[in-house]
Amino acid sequence: MIKRIVICLAGSLVIIASLALALIVSDAPKDLSETDVEGGLDFASVLARGISEIPDPAGLQMADGWEMPVRRYGEKDANKPLIIFIHGSGWLGIQFNGLAHRLSDQAYSVVPDLRGHGARPERRGDVDYIGQMEDDIAALIDAERLPDQTVILAGHSSGGGFVTRFAGGEHGHKIDKAILLAPFLKYDAPTTRENSGGWAHALTRRIIGLSLLNAVGITALNHLTIVQFNMPEAVRSGDYGHLATLAYSFRLNVGYAPRLDYLKDVAALPEFSLIAGSDDEAFHANKYEEVMSAVTGKGRYHIVTGQDHLGIVDAPETEAHIRDAL
Repeated sequence: MIKRIVICLAGSLVIIASLALALIVSDAPKDLSETDVEGGLDFASVLARGISEIPDPAGLQMADGWEMPVRRYGEKDANKPLIIFIHGSGWLGIQFNGLAHRLSDQAYSVVPDLRGHGARPERRGDVDYIGQMEDDIAALIDAERLPDQTVILAGHSSGGGFVTRFAGGEHGHKIDKAILLAPFLKYDAPTTRENSGGWAHALTRRIIGLSLLNAVGITALNHLTIVQFNMPEAVRSGDYGHLATLAYSFRLNVGYAPRLDYLKDVAALPEFSLIAGSDDEAFHANKYEEVMSAVTGKGRYHIVTGQDHLGIVDAPETEAHIRDAL
């Protein structure tokens, strides 16, 4: 009887693995630079603003020896809150350069380039395991926080999703407040437009296949690409194009976003402010409060008229709302 059960289980695993591999192989990445794709995010205003007075990043060594690039703004002072800014998908910490400079009178801001991103990615678009970026940010908090200092974790887009994930994970107790700028919650959340407004191109069959393998404990293929980003040519060929990250592995992408039960992560958030633009191309700004307030009463929600997904970071109203939250 036991032998028969073992044989049946083994047979089921073979079937699952075969199906998963077929799905993975059938959905390979494409060269988006040569594909006529619709949608995407408007980087024009971001590029027009330019980026100046960028502090040189200092390396903060993680447990495995990788040095996380970190930029610091303002004076380190226990009487000021520590804000750690988490950048959005495909980009790097310099997106917060202007905002962090402006807040330096009221906060000490620390802006990392997440593992897999920026000038020293280790492996661009990949990490070693799901949850590694959470461990990195926990180590960053431990390194930067002064005794009794308030810690605020802030993030834009996927960075906001990461903040939500962090709050619901094992390190969530390390943060006192959160700031979410147009956060990604889940691909099928009511707040998310299809394909995030044309920005994200998911390899759906490959995602399903890898999810099946992970469900039975097989993680050997988690390094494979499962999402690509429609980064405009103006960005790819611009001054910082070499720092852009155009695709993510399964394990990086999973570790960047809230868990499948994203509302459980939302419910774990500390006191937070959510800020989004009325013209956001990736998300439905007017749906955040309805979705999130169903599981938590700790949020304050602000919609900035006329701002799009990328513009919300440097909108004057965003700075005002953050100062109010501080």
